[in-house]
Amino acid sequence: MQLEFPDDLKYLETHEYVRMDGEIATIGISAYAIEQLGDIVFLELPEVGDQIEKEGSCGSVESVKAVEDLNAPITGTVIDRNEEILESPERLSEEDPYIEGWLMKVRVKDPDELEGDDIYSAEEYREMVEGE
Repeated sequence: MQLEFPDDLKYLETHEYVRMDGEIATIGISAYAIEQLGDIVFLELPEVGDQIEKEGSCGSVESVKAVEDLNAPITGTVIDRNEEILESPERLSEEDPYIEGWLMKVRVKDPDELEGDDIYSAEEYREMVEGE
């Protein structure tokens, strides 16, 4: 399967992605992470109104292989979560993780947090995962 790494996203080393639209960040996990995890059986996400902190845990993804923490790429307030994916987490393996498979939307406190060395462009992320 040819993995995609959309250029309009920023990525974390831990395989979360973020797409900015004004002050709203859409957060999810990359196609590479989904492929590595295998069949996803459970998702835990923060509630709408919860605060998340950059580099802190903001939920978990459980697959038949492992349970992995979700790491927040940015600080802010959760304003929406993908209830369809929460109810049917196996759809993450079937849907486009960058369109229908997003996990949560966050009103960002400081967009400059996406400028650090710990944030990868699509090209940098591609090089990292292809080297694994």
